[in-house]
Amino acid sequence: MKTKFGVLVAMFSLLCSGVGLLAHHSFSTEYDGAKTFNFKGTVSKVEWTNPHVRFYLDVVEDGKTNTWNMELASPSALARNGWTSRTLKVGDTLTVQGYAAKVAPNRGNARSVVTADGRSLFGGAADDNGPAGNQ
Repeated sequence: MKTKFGVLVAMFSLLCSGVGLLAHHSFSTEYDGAKTFNFKGTVSKVEWTNPHVRFYLDVVEDGKTNTWNMELASPSALARNGWTSRTLKVGDTLTVQGYAAKVAPNRGNARSVVTADGRSLFGGAADDNGPAGNQ
């Protein structure tokens, strides 16, 4: 009985350990490295969570305000690049350069973020999965 229980626990553990790997994506799966953008807008929301930090940027395009969902690297990768959970605040004006999503409208991967006071921050972690170095 103990052996069967041990085998079941081991199998369950192996199955659960692979779930995170399936959920993660490479840059090229979701974003188009040739489809770049450069926006100036106002932060409307910040989500400092794993696996990727996100912020939402209200951008005026052709007289209409569109909210862009911007993906950054993980909180730990951003911290290594000088970010904190208080770097972006609702109401901040930013200039963002990055790569648009292949399918989802108004969604992007932010390569660089320039704050209103002129600070330039790198938005991604270095790896070989895309031009932004983001995963």
